[in-house]
Amino acid sequence: MDPRTKHMLTAPPLPLLVRMATPSTLAFFVQGIVSLAEVWFIGRLGSISLAAIALSFPLLMLTQTLSGGAIGGAVASAIARALGAGDVTRAESLVWHALAIAIMGALILFAIFLIGGEAFITLLGGRGDVLEQSYSYALALLSGGVFIWMLGITSAIFRGMGNMQYPALAIMLGSIFQIPLSGCLILGAYGLPQLGIVGAAVSAVISGLLVSIVMLRRLSKSDGIIRLRLSAMSFSKENFEDILQVALPASLSPILTIATVLMLTAFVGRFGEAALAGYGIGSRIEFLIIPLVFGLGSSMTSLVGMGIGAGDIQRAERVGWIGGLSAGVIAGVVGIVLAIFPDGWIALFTQDPLVHTSAKDFIQIAGPCFFFQGLGLSLYFASQGANAMLWPVLATILRIAVAGCVSFSLGFIFDVGLTGIYYGAALGMISYAIIIAGALKFGAWRPSIK
Repeated sequence: MDPRTKHMLTAPPLPLLVRMATPSTLAFFVQGIVSLAEVWFIGRLGSISLAAIALSFPLLMLTQTLSGGAIGGAVASAIARALGAGDVTRAESLVWHALAIAIMGALILFAIFLIGGEAFITLLGGRGDVLEQSYSYALALLSGGVFIWMLGITSAIFRGMGNMQYPALAIMLGSIFQIPLSGCLILGAYGLPQLGIVGAAVSAVISGLLVSIVMLRRLSKSDGIIRLRLSAMSFSKENFEDILQVALPASLSPILTIATVLMLTAFVGRFGEAALAGYGIGSRIEFLIIPLVFGLGSSMTSLVGMGIGAGDIQRAERVGWIGGLSAGVIAGVVGIVLAIFPDGWIALFTQDPLVHTSAKDFIQIAGPCFFFQGLGLSLYFASQGANAMLWPVLATILRIAVAGCVSFSLGFIFDVGLTGIYYGAALGMISYAIIIAGALKFGAWRPSIK
């Protein structure tokens, strides 16, 4: 067994998690800044553009969470388990399987959008200019989606090796490049065309292309545990199944999560463009906690996967609890601060009082529940490492049921209005975390040991 893998299986979990998670957290945080910067640029275009990006933002989330989260986590888990078992040859073969899955995933998502994308956005409440802008953004994003998928998958390959530093650095540099490019393309500057919100999609695709090329080149010349070798390019049903048996159920969770967001977006859209624009701002600010959780979660996937591969269930569970509670506390503190001081953040993106009120209501209601969002999401990643995705999927189903029933009842039956929908979103977060944490408590990972 190589020294790095041995260290990851024996070192104290908390300091190891902190050391591994720090670069990833910084990288994902910079990505969150990109998202907020894009909202600031789009806010200069007016409330219609803000409403349009609110409708299409879930598609960006879906692309990123599938490639870097669900399927990326499955890739990291498979590679980590192979290395935990001391099988480097298999780990190198898994790299090629992962790249093939990335290409197929991007093409499938694009094809689905071409067939029903416009009808879908219309169903969410898109009309007129809002529909046109939202569709154009999504079309540009998904037509180049393969590069975003390659970015997520190549990052996952490094994470599976326990190397968090290099992909984090590459992503941060790509994000720093993306911010000015996005601004120039959205608003038109330095001779570049003014593309409106489409400019945000184009900049994301270009950044994904450049960063994925850099990481693939590094992987092919890596002096690390595994390399991208042409000699390892062979495909087998067994290796595809190793990734997909985690990836497919894991994908249900972000798909259902996005479905929850889309459902809430449709509910909010009934209250008008200003409410929708405000919800879009609030959702983007909520996105700030995602980098914090992803950093810990991606590290947990690798550590739990190696623990499972080595047959050390107790260490795997300990990593899950330490990482999950840490992510919950961090996200909870951020959420409370945002809830107490929302006005300054919102004012960065809009001066429209109606939009401001909608965003403020969302942050003040959902913010105190971010602890549960952090706990649940981090344990979702840890469950990928354990190859135990049943309960995260069930938790996500419960989340959409709770959020949908409560939001609809309060918002439309009991006439609470827009805040009723936001209360439904908050209760969905709470139910999600309780189910996943409860499953771990009662031994959900233990059957995964074979």
